[in-house]
Amino acid sequence: MGGTAMTARRMTGLKTAMAVPLVLAGLSACASKAPNDTFDITASPTVESNGPARNRQLLVADPSALKALDSEQVLVRVSPSEIRYLSKSQWSDKLTRMVQAKLVETFENTGKLDGVGKPGQGLAIDFQLITDIRAFEVDTVGADRGVVEISVKLLNDRNGTVKAQKVFSASEPASGTSNEAYIRAMDRAFARVSAEIVTWTLSQL
Repeated sequence: MGGTAMTARRMTGLKTAMAVPLVLAGLSACASKAPNDTFDITASPTVESNGPARNRQLLVADPSALKALDSEQVLVRVSPSEIRYLSKSQWSDKLTRMVQAKLVETFENTGKLDGVGKPGQGLAIDFQLITDIRAFEVDTVGADRGVVEISVKLLNDRNGTVKAQKVFSASEPASGTSNEAYIRAMDRAFARVSAEIVTWTLSQL
């Protein structure tokens, strides 16, 4: 988006992430008067994996992320050094928990593993998938787009060594400037990244 008019429209849809306390307090008071729209992300429906099913059990560990990402707020990047949050919008859960749940679901949908789950579910673990969410945002620097970047390590749980590691990223253009358009762009980017993570992981086992 460019120009004064476009900038003004964009500013009405964003809430400053870093501002003076009095301004933040005022925004919080206003936000409490009306419910936010709540959004979810979807598991990748199909994953290409031509190999046979593996006699392996995989633990998808709790993802890590910076504090700005590890919340229910939807992150918007307005410059390389400035972030804001999408107003009147929130995720259905903390972002890290959502990403973890959708990765587990995508692995399960392939039918290629004996078991896959989260910590505390009693798996006899062969490998751990350790993820760090580096970006999960609307990037408005230039053309508006949804950006997802996740770093992945595959850990052999038997000996504690890292078998492989890789960074996965995707960018999808937003079809408009509405909150829904921004969420859909991030959802498409996450679908690509999650499918690539699952395909890569299965190829390593």
